[in-house]
Amino acid sequence: MSIAVPASSASSEPRAASTASAGGRASAPTVPPEAGPLRPEVPLPAGGGPVAAAGAAGAGRGSVRRPLAAALLAAALTAAPGARAAADSGPASAGRTAGGASAVLDGLKTYGQAVLRAGDGSVRQIPAGLYEMRVDGGGMLQTYGVGIAGYAQPQARYSESGWGGSPLAQNTDAGGRIRWVLEHSYPQHNDLAGLAKAAGAGALTAESAAAGTQVAIWRLADGAQVEAADPAAERLADYLQREAGRLPEPPASLGLDPGRVSGPLTGAVGTRLGPVTVRTGAQSVTVSPDAAATAMGVRVVDSEGRPVTSAGNGSRLYFEVPAGTPDGTASVTVHGSTKVPVGRVFTSGIPAEAQIVAGSSESAAAATATAVWPQPPAVPAGTDGAVGQLADASEVAVAAESATAGSDSPDEERLATSGSSAATPVIASLAVGLVVLGGMVVLLLRKRPFEGEDGEG
Repeated sequence: MSIAVPASSASSEPRAASTASAGGRASAPTVPPEAGPLRPEVPLPAGGGPVAAAGAAGAGRGSVRRPLAAALLAAALTAAPGARAAADSGPASAGRTAGGASAVLDGLKTYGQAVLRAGDGSVRQIPAGLYEMRVDGGGMLQTYGVGIAGYAQPQARYSESGWGGSPLAQNTDAGGRIRWVLEHSYPQHNDLAGLAKAAGAGALTAESAAAGTQVAIWRLADGAQVEAADPAAERLADYLQREAGRLPEPPASLGLDPGRVSGPLTGAVGTRLGPVTVRTGAQSVTVSPDAAATAMGVRVVDSEGRPVTSAGNGSRLYFEVPAGTPDGTASVTVHGSTKVPVGRVFTSGIPAEAQIVAGSSESAAAATATAVWPQPPAVPAGTDGAVGQLADASEVAVAAESATAGSDSPDEERLATSGSSAATPVIASLAVGLVVLGGMVVLLLRKRPFEGEDGEG
């Protein structure tokens, strides 16, 4: 059910009647200092810690040389060309880009009170209810807190995220049940009399309905020992927790899949890198290449090679890179306006302060995808099959990827893969690095006898 943000909750003016009956409504609620997550300080060991202790033990230079060699090997492997290839082709970069809406938290707007019983036996009262966010570019969101450990701070910046990038990553079952609660409670279900009847809650106000819904979410997300202060809100929380079914994770408001494509340039007329698929609930989105793409003559086109300036859900976009273009990157950004799906998570960088969407107006959203193309290495004539010549690791990686692209059918010659052969250059680069660095370590260890062995025999 799609519901516009209620005008009553959009205002931060206090309402005296609801304050008396449901725990209060204010634009700036007072929150106890202990409401935030604890950050215990961990003292350092006396004497400088393990490193100092190891030095005091009197280890000889011979015993230090082996760890030093191992450390050099580990550090060099990290900086090896293959390390960057592995990072670039990993799931985070090759998958969906971080797209969707971004917003600023206005604060807690429609709320009641709850009683939290901590594991140490302490009891304290905390606010529980609906927050509001202002979306960058236009739009409003209503959200509940995911976890009870942290109090979300007004004016904090948030970005749309999937469950995997939030505290729900550790408990996807909780995510599905929380989404059910959101779809079947306030504000999506704003018939408060009907909601109260279903829950056996007597009479509900917007504040008590928001408090009961928040309490149910905290219980499902954290297993928190928390109760609503208002009896009607508590009965609603019990009903929602008991009846919660399981719904799938909602899609992003706007995203590009994958967020990164790459491949060598082939053919005399240029190469198309892609496709990148648009995923959105918007009717239409605008398509805008970045300035670097325009300067290099890179175009964003459809499968027929026609320039694209707007697209819809499911549209497939390609980067058309002219032949002879130097190594480089280009990006495309899509912009649109749509309702953010109920159940999408917004994160601020502090996991304890994550929010989950309960209602949305038409809101601005954007997503970006990037194309990367390396030039195939120039191979001097007569060097094929030469013995004793070791290719540079980056040449091995590019040559392996070129060989894979070259195996495509003629019809697909101009379409580069977007990561299916990424493992080949990574393995090749790591292999070269291991051989070279292994030799360095052996020379380091065997060049001279250990200091403790000097003069023996």
